[in-house]
Amino acid sequence: MVFLTRPRIQRGYQYYYSTGSWCVSWVLGTPKQSLGFILADGGFDVWFANTRGTNSSRNHTSLTPDDPEYWNWTWDQLAAYDLPAVLQHVYDHTGGQKVHYIGHSLGTLIILAAFSEHRLLHLVRSTVLLCPIAYLYKTKSKLTRLATQILLAEVKKLFIILVLIINTTCIIYMANGLFSLVCLAQAFHFLGYREFNPVGPVSHEILLIICGDPEIDCYDLFTAVMGPDCCLNASTVCNFLQHATQSTSIKNLIHMSQMIRYEGVRRYDYGNAKENMKHYNQPRPPLYNLSSIPTHVPMFLTHGGQDFLGDVPDTRHLLNTLVRTHDRDNMEVLYVPDYAHADFVIGYNAPQLVYEPMVDFLQRH
Repeated sequence: MVFLTRPRIQRGYQYYYSTGSWCVSWVLGTPKQSLGFILADGGFDVWFANTRGTNSSRNHTSLTPDDPEYWNWTWDQLAAYDLPAVLQHVYDHTGGQKVHYIGHSLGTLIILAAFSEHRLLHLVRSTVLLCPIAYLYKTKSKLTRLATQILLAEVKKLFIILVLIINTTCIIYMANGLFSLVCLAQAFHFLGYREFNPVGPVSHEILLIICGDPEIDCYDLFTAVMGPDCCLNASTVCNFLQHATQSTSIKNLIHMSQMIRYEGVRRYDYGNAKENMKHYNQPRPPLYNLSSIPTHVPMFLTHGGQDFLGDVPDTRHLLNTLVRTHDRDNMEVLYVPDYAHADFVIGYNAPQLVYEPMVDFLQRH
């Protein structure tokens, strides 16, 4: 966890950030462009949290990243254990002051999951959701959908392939693109619950196969995943790709893939009724009922018209779920037609379009 503050103004609020990557995402630009610096310069206490598995969050009391069990987690555990621990730490350190929570992408999913079970409400003063991804069923990214097929091992025909696993490296002998797709799916099965490094050998093999699809533009993977951004400069994107893309667990990626394949927000599906009964006492994973989120929680939700991950149809589904039950005085929605997924974090005009109305919302709550 990282703490950022400026002493010249009396501070009254604490801000906690959570994202699907390293906390450096919030300070990649100049002090006038980065949300972390903007809030600190405005006199606010700013707390950054690193997601489990990233460079600054890899310690464990008994396991190391080389142990498969170390990676036996999904965002279920982030919502149930990691997020409560971080928020409680900030709450205790600041003498019992509630926090304004700001999450982007995965950071929105875990807070919504916790709220749906009426947890953490005593620690949070208000919530900002940047590019919420609670629903992923209609994502527009062809690359993401093909990756989903690989992770869920859905292509099983014509399996004549040899897969060798040496440590965490998958050495693949393939006859053609279809066979290689099968190979990767089986490779994930053999790898089990291990690390997925976005710049590691396994991801390299995935890209080799995905880029064989003529409908996917691998000359611009950033756009293929996040959508066509409007407002990024080249140097910031390079910094983002160099520092912000971090490891996660293969199990977490499988969980996200399940959300794309099956509509709804559920806990991790272990693949058969027996295993699910063992973990949940029911044959299917339980739903997170987002309509049960208490109506009094102040929320600021912003999304973009070009976002491939938090796409418009899925975000509208979330909005319909929340607005139907939420106090209108406690919810604000900001739609930015030209924005894609990354514009909200590193867009050069985000301070004017997004951060100013967001800070105004926080100051009123």
